[in-house]
Amino acid sequence: MAEATPHTRESVHGVVLGGGLAGVLAARALRDHVDKVTVIERDTYPDRPEPRKGAPQSHHAHILWSGGAEAIEALLPGTLDRLHTAGAHRIGVKQDMVLYSAYGWQHRFPSSHYALTCSRPLLDRTVRDAALDDPRIQVLQGTQAQGLLGDHERVTGARVRTQDGTTRDLPADLVVDATGRGSRLKQWLGELGLPPVTEESVDTGLTYATRVFRAPDGAPRPFPVVSVYADHRTGRPGRNGLLLPIEDGRWIITLSGTRGGEPTTDENHFATFARTLRDPLIADLIDAATPLTPVRTTRSTLNRRLHLDRLTRHPEGLVALGDCVVSLNPIHGHGMSVAARSAHALENCLRRAGGLKPGLARTAQRAIAAAADAPWLLSASQDLCYPDNRADVSDPRLTTQAARRQGFADLVTSASLVNERVCDALTAVTTLTAPLAHLETPEFLTALRQGPARPPLSAAPLSVAEAAVLRRTSTR
Repeated sequence: MAEATPHTRESVHGVVLGGGLAGVLAARALRDHVDKVTVIERDTYPDRPEPRKGAPQSHHAHILWSGGAEAIEALLPGTLDRLHTAGAHRIGVKQDMVLYSAYGWQHRFPSSHYALTCSRPLLDRTVRDAALDDPRIQVLQGTQAQGLLGDHERVTGARVRTQDGTTRDLPADLVVDATGRGSRLKQWLGELGLPPVTEESVDTGLTYATRVFRAPDGAPRPFPVVSVYADHRTGRPGRNGLLLPIEDGRWIITLSGTRGGEPTTDENHFATFARTLRDPLIADLIDAATPLTPVRTTRSTLNRRLHLDRLTRHPEGLVALGDCVVSLNPIHGHGMSVAARSAHALENCLRRAGGLKPGLARTAQRAIAAAADAPWLLSASQDLCYPDNRADVSDPRLTTQAARRQGFADLVTSASLVNERVCDALTAVTTLTAPLAHLETPEFLTALRQGPARPPLSAAPLSVAEAAVLRRTSTR
C-alpha cells in the first residue's frame, strides 16, 4: 500500500494598500494571522524622519492621544519608549496644557491621561521601523494600487502598477485598503458590482497654515501645549491657534480658520493672523521664537465617513481602515488615534476568529466603524456649528438630535474648566480611553450637578517659567 501524501497547507497572503501610519499598523495586525503580508506604497520612504510626497499633512501639527498611543503599544510593544528616546514628549492632560476654549481658560488639573507630541515624520518613521521589522512583511515601494480583483462576493487580490508602468495582479486572501483620503474604494466597489456605499460629510472649509520654530532660550522643555480656539457660538468664522512642543527644542505652530476666516500663506503675516485670535498668547509666543521653516498650508480638512459597515453584502476578503473610511478635521486631533484603534480592532477580530474565517471581513469592518464612531461624532457635531459649512449627514445624532446634544456638550465643556471630576471624565472621552457613554453614568451626572469647584480663570494659567518667556519678549 502506497504511503499517503502529507497535506501541504496553502500559504495565506495579506495585502495592505497604503504604507502610511494606518497601513503599517494594519500590516502588523495581519502579521500573526497570515504567512506573508505585502504592503503597497506609492512613495519611496525617506532615509530620515522627514515629510514625503504622499503625506503632505506631515508638515502640520499632530497629537497622539493616549487611547491611540496605547493601541500602538498593544500592537508594537516598546514603541512608546522608542518615541520618547527619539525626542517625543509625553504631555499630561490637562496639567501640561494651556487651553483657551470657547468657554474660557482651562484649569490645569492633575493629569489623568496623556498625549504624545512630536513631528509627524518622527512618529511615522518610528512606528514604521517597528512594524516592518519582520521578514513576513514585504513593502513594494514606488507601487500604486489600481483596483481590486474578484467580484461582489469575494475580493481575491489587488491590481498594482510599478513606477516603470508595469501592471500585475497580486492574489490575496485578505486585502486591506489604507490608502487614505484619496482612496478610490467607492469606484472599485462599484466595478465589483456592489451597490453604492452611504457617505456622510461635514466641511467647514478649514485651512491650515503651519510653521516650525526654534523655542526661545530658557523656555521650559517641554513647553506646554498651548491652544486658542474659536467660539463656535458667535456665528462667525472660526479662527484657531495651536502650539505643540516637538523634538529637538522646536515648536510647531498651526493657525487655522474656517471658510471666510482662512489664515494667510504670507510668512510676513503669519504672526499678524495670530493676533486676530481671541487671545494674543500664541502671537506673543511666535514673537519670542525663531522661525525655521516656511509656512505650509493645507485644505484637506473635510470630515467624511464611508459606511462600509452598512453594506448589505460585504465581500469576503476586504477590509478598509484609516482616512479612507473615516477622515476627520485635523483640528480635533483624532486621526492618528482612530487609525491605531482601528488596526487594533482588526487584530482583535482576527485573534478571536482564529485567523481568516468566513465572515471575518464584515465583523472587522463593523469593529473598525465602532472604533471611529465617537471621534466622528465629536468632530462632525462641532464643525456643524460653524457658518457656511457644507454638510451631507443622515445620522440622527447630527440632525434631529443635534441641538440637544450640542446643548449638553456646551454644559459639560464649560463645567470641565473648573470642575476636576467633570474634566477627568471628559478627558477620558476626548483622549479615546473611554466611550461617550462615560458621560452618561450616574457618577458623572452627579459631578456635573455639583457645579464648579474652582473660580473661573481670567487669564492664561502660565507657570512662572512659562510667563518669563513672554516677559523677555516684551523687553526686546
